[in-house]
Amino acid sequence: MLQSTVVAARPALHRLPRVPMTRAYRRPAVLDTQHRHPFRTPVGPRSASFRFNRHTPITSTRTFAFSAGPRLILSIGRLPLILAGGAAASVTLANSKLQDWNDTAAGILIGAKGVMDTVQNEIVNFDLRVPEIHIGVPDFVKDLIRPKDDLGKLYTFGQLKPEDEIELAGRQQSDKKGGSGNGGGGSGPPSGAALAAAAAFSVSDDDDYQSNKRGRPNRDTIIQHDEQFMMLTKKLIEIRSILLSIDHNETLKLPSIVVVGSQSSGKSSVLEAIVGHEFLPKGSNMVTRRPIELTLVHTPNSDEEYGEFPQLELGKVHDFKQIQRTLTDLNMAVSDAECVSAKPIELRIYSASIPDLTLIDLPGYIQISNRNQPETLKIKIEELCDKYIQEPNIILAVCSADVDLANSTALRASRKVDPMGLRTIGVITKMDLVPPSAGAAILRNSEYPLHLGYIGVVCKAPDDVDGNMTSALIRNEENFFRNKFEFNQRGVNVGTATLRRKLMNVLEQGMGRSLYSIVDAVQKELEEARYQFKVQYNDRRVTAESYVAETMDSLKHNFKEFALLFGKPQVRHEVRTMLEQRVLDICAETYWSDPKVSDLPKAASDDIYWLYKVDLASAALTKSGIGRSTTQLVVDILMNNMERLSAGEPFNYHSETRKQIASFTSEILRTKFLTTSDQVENTIKPYKYEVEVTDLEWQDGVKRTVALLEKELEMCDSMGNNIKNAVGKTKLRGAIKFLLDSEREDQRRQERVRQQQQDGNTEPYIEYASLSDEEEAIKPLYNPKLLEKAREALFLRDRAMILKYRIAALKSRQCKTQENKQYCPEAFLNVIAEKLTYTAVMFIQVELLNEFFFQFPREVDNRLVYELDRQQIQRFARENPSIMKHLDLQERKGKLEDVMDKLNYLVRKQADRQARAKMGSFGGGV
Repeated sequence: MLQSTVVAARPALHRLPRVPMTRAYRRPAVLDTQHRHPFRTPVGPRSASFRFNRHTPITSTRTFAFSAGPRLILSIGRLPLILAGGAAASVTLANSKLQDWNDTAAGILIGAKGVMDTVQNEIVNFDLRVPEIHIGVPDFVKDLIRPKDDLGKLYTFGQLKPEDEIELAGRQQSDKKGGSGNGGGGSGPPSGAALAAAAAFSVSDDDDYQSNKRGRPNRDTIIQHDEQFMMLTKKLIEIRSILLSIDHNETLKLPSIVVVGSQSSGKSSVLEAIVGHEFLPKGSNMVTRRPIELTLVHTPNSDEEYGEFPQLELGKVHDFKQIQRTLTDLNMAVSDAECVSAKPIELRIYSASIPDLTLIDLPGYIQISNRNQPETLKIKIEELCDKYIQEPNIILAVCSADVDLANSTALRASRKVDPMGLRTIGVITKMDLVPPSAGAAILRNSEYPLHLGYIGVVCKAPDDVDGNMTSALIRNEENFFRNKFEFNQRGVNVGTATLRRKLMNVLEQGMGRSLYSIVDAVQKELEEARYQFKVQYNDRRVTAESYVAETMDSLKHNFKEFALLFGKPQVRHEVRTMLEQRVLDICAETYWSDPKVSDLPKAASDDIYWLYKVDLASAALTKSGIGRSTTQLVVDILMNNMERLSAGEPFNYHSETRKQIASFTSEILRTKFLTTSDQVENTIKPYKYEVEVTDLEWQDGVKRTVALLEKELEMCDSMGNNIKNAVGKTKLRGAIKFLLDSEREDQRRQERVRQQQQDGNTEPYIEYASLSDEEEAIKPLYNPKLLEKAREALFLRDRAMILKYRIAALKSRQCKTQENKQYCPEAFLNVIAEKLTYTAVMFIQVELLNEFFFQFPREVDNRLVYELDRQQIQRFARENPSIMKHLDLQERKGKLEDVMDKLNYLVRKQADRQARAKMGSFGGGV
């Protein structure tokens, strides 16, 4: 079969007109006896077989070229028909045989690529123009030999509609499943052969967009022309997101596409056309005030479209209008005074209709300064854009077609950092606003050349589009550009589909170039992180969950220690201390301030005055709300201790948690307060009417009272000595004397006034008043603060004298028995206070303390552990600076290790890919 193929193909080539070869296209055949014959027929039983030499170009002296067209002007009348017929016959026959070659020997296809490249290129590119005459290859011949999977070129030149792309991709899928030969279920032998030839001999171009062989589920799905390379891009975009979550370190930076352009140049429309949704802020005023770092994630196996704001933790946002409102709010949060902020907004969009890209939208350049947009704002925007358009980022310079490129601020800024235009893509918007000839002239990349060229777009979609508008927008653009001859020429790139493919290709190449440099940078950062983690924390790992558990365990442990220390004896001591202080206050008000207290030891046993006094003092103690006051005392002690426990390490960093602890502590105690106070009040009710005291209780009461008064006396003496030392004895003595003289003088004055008022004579009073004024004028002046200290010293001196007097009375024989309680009211009130203490503590312990000690640890677990979600746990742990530093370093180390694993995998895949490519270039079949 192979021999017949060669024999059949060669006459077809002989039948083509022999046109003289030009020097540019002549490829002489190199022949030798072993490997350099383009076709060699061995001698022997297998003489019918042949093979291509993979080292030698497969050409022959019979090879023809159409570059000699000017010499054939005299044969214009017959050349097109001869050319068309001969080309169609030769290519059709070659295609029909190449299908068989593909099933028998894949290496033959690789060897024959040179021949078909020449034939295909010469036929498709043949275009001879002379005045009034245009000679070209007919369209049906071009369509016959054009690679059927070269969807990008068909899209670009307006010869394939979006729906045709789906049909053709499905046809490729069916051809693949149909098997070899003519029984594959394809479109017949001629069509199948042409498709096989196109698959084998397609011309590679950076702008091509070749479909994958799986077909497209819908018209918005991205066709990936190089699955392994796209996998590299997707993985590197994931790595870029991880590195950005660590920090914005310039050393850990992968290339992104930075979109720059003047205000109203169409930047937002271009980005929305790429995404397929309106999601960017809109407004008459400057609404883009912060960089928007946009990450597009292609999800081929999902129909779900949504966005995420990693910084805000809002989850999936399916409504793109909500994304637009969120971006508007984030931008307008920047004050009018600042107007532009360098803090970026991170947004990720997931869809099957978008390519894997990383884009950065920046505020538009200001052309003319005015009151609302001063010169300082213009400078800020330029500085912000200059920061982002540095290497290795790719610059997408958006310019309007109706504005001269010489006035383009975006191109001017890109030339400063990229003078050769090696990483700048020009996007010309609003192509429908200029004549086609003028638009095509801009896109030919001649006036302001860029290495990556220009692409013209018309980003207009129908208003009634529901959902993703990519298909409708591409269809509108295709209809617009297809009808314009100027936009269907080679070298003129138009359409959003072309732009998307261009961005994918350029970003892929940038990512590929950055792979090994980012590996070295990540490796260096990882080694530093590991070293710091070893030195600072000895490789000890900590998590937010473990920190929360450890913190709450320490709180419960400290609470348990407090519960053991604060039992019934401690409560009794606190309640007794409070009631003893109240006893002292009652005695001071009822007895010690009474002028007759010095006559108390001499009073008769049945003196109604002192008997009434002792009953009044007893009622003041028992009927003053002991239940509520003692319960409140214990509650205050518990609250204070809870505040103390929550104020120590590490809760001093967690103010919100401290408030929560105080809140549910107060809640527990509040629910038990009324019940406890009522119980205490009911149990002490008998003491309000009668108190029975035994001899032993009386003796203990007298001892406690003496000790209490002696302690009070000691405190008075101590405070008096402090005042004396602070003021000085002389000054204090003089101030006290002044106060005493003033008191005596006031008493004499008041006596004289009363006497004169009784006599009805006011003149002596006036004279006395004037004399007193003169006397006041010659008196020494004292500082009011000194006089205040002197009054306090006088009070302490009087109090100490009363206490000494009462201590002596309590130690006398008169206070040995309880029958003389009216002579010793301090001892009697102390005995009552002791009875009240024991009774109150009993019910406070049962009703309040036991319940609180039982419920508090459980509330800690319920409210501070179990009710916290993941975000709250992370927030709690990071409130502690030392833990936050530990977690950050640990997280940085973990993310860098993850990134390093991904990069090593990509490096291995790249090495395997290059190795396979190298083997393929040398393994074309022997």
